[in-house]
Amino acid sequence: MIHLERLDHVAVIRIDRPERMNCFDYPTLVELQQLVTTIRHDPMIRVVLFTGTGKAFSAGADLKERTTLDDAQVRRNVAAIRDVFTDIANLPQPTIAAVNGHALGGGFEWMLACDFRIIVKGALIGLTETSFGIIPGAGGTQRLPRLIGETRAKELIFTAKKIDAETAERYGIVSRVVSTVEELMEVCLAFAEEMLRNGPIAIRQAKQAIDQGLNHSLSEGLEIETAAYETVIPTEDRMEALRAFAEKRTPQFQGK
Repeated sequence: MIHLERLDHVAVIRIDRPERMNCFDYPTLVELQQLVTTIRHDPMIRVVLFTGTGKAFSAGADLKERTTLDDAQVRRNVAAIRDVFTDIANLPQPTIAAVNGHALGGGFEWMLACDFRIIVKGALIGLTETSFGIIPGAGGTQRLPRLIGETRAKELIFTAKKIDAETAERYGIVSRVVSTVEELMEVCLAFAEEMLRNGPIAIRQAKQAIDQGLNHSLSEGLEIETAAYETVIPTEDRMEALRAFAEKRTPQFQGK
């Protein structure tokens, strides 16, 4: 249902339900939650890449399953998808959504939980929940306005419209559009490699400083930044970088 592949220091998590457009039923959410928890505590994983199998990144909640659920079970599923996306957003490692196809509803919210989004040409994305008489319940009403602004986010949510990859790039939802799925993975892994060249502790602390600082005033954010900087001062990686600079070589970071 979900595959984990380790490529050096990159974890590739792939939902493999192409017959259901990689929709999230409850067992899938439980499995994804377990994988995210495992990766959080794995010091060997420095970048996490999320993607799907087939023509869809994810079409969101499994509506076929939803028709069989009572209200309490629906609440359980909504809480599960919201919680796992929150945990993805809070991962200490940088995260990349390799959007290999359509990302609708919860699929859109899944990619919003990632730090970076790179999409294949031809994919459609949209928060389509209001067309089903519900609202985005896995972070869409909160993350999208913070990413692209209140007015445009309201437009997309209230109309439930689907937009193409090029429009998503113009709106600032994704950072790059590529031509094929093969190119998508190459670009995402090359981007991950750019980050892997740098100090893993430094990257984690930089991510924490940015994410936490955005929820505070500038003065409070500067205090958060200072605390993050204090964490990297005693590291072996910092000293290795200084030695490498003096010796005119590439530093070999160990995450220590």
